[in-house]
Amino acid sequence: MPSTRIKPLTREIYHLYNRGVEKRNIYKSSVDYIRFIHDLFEFNDRNPAPAFERRYKPNGGYPIPSIMKPKERIVEILCFCLMPNHYHLLVRQLKDNGISLFMHKLGAGYTNAFNEKYDRVGPLFQGKYKIKHVDNDEYLRHLVCYINFNPLKFLKTWDELNTYRWSSHLDYLGKDNFGSVIEKEFLLELFGGEKSYEKFSKSWMQNQSRYTNLISPVIIDYD
Repeated sequence: MPSTRIKPLTREIYHLYNRGVEKRNIYKSSVDYIRFIHDLFEFNDRNPAPAFERRYKPNGGYPIPSIMKPKERIVEILCFCLMPNHYHLLVRQLKDNGISLFMHKLGAGYTNAFNEKYDRVGPLFQGKYKIKHVDNDEYLRHLVCYINFNPLKFLKTWDELNTYRWSSHLDYLGKDNFGSVIEKEFLLELFGGEKSYEKFSKSWMQNQSRYTNLISPVIIDYD
């Protein structure tokens, strides 16, 4: 199992992941998925986030411009995937201690909201998030596909995969899904553009058993 005690280096890329305590689901509805993705955006800031109830209009859930301040991002979110009982994030640290600060805010903020909504107490996640340094381009390309294609555990075809909203896959195909959350330019350059990402992804999907072996040292079955 990869170490959870490494000190991330600024400008380096890391795979972060965790699952629900006792393998329980951490999202119970589409609103929960949206809330977590919103938190990916909101908590990516050196400054404290405004209280949730102050960030939204009572009738629609849109940000109130008067309290929105310029962000001082602490990580770049390169890709992500949310599954019923776990998540995967691929991030690049922008500020010293940025990953630690971001993950603390994300974990505490989402857990507090989830517990309040569902009238529960106690930890939501299974201990501290796991972290793995991504140190070469080949590994990175396969890891992006592994993360974006996690839904293949219950979706079997390319067309079905393209209906799954809770990952960055659609954005890398050029469809605006959650484009404000992720930074696409770096990975699109690595793949050679949207069409090349699509071509590589289809090949990866057809040969996923073989390709998954390339990153098997950090694969943990979270089902």
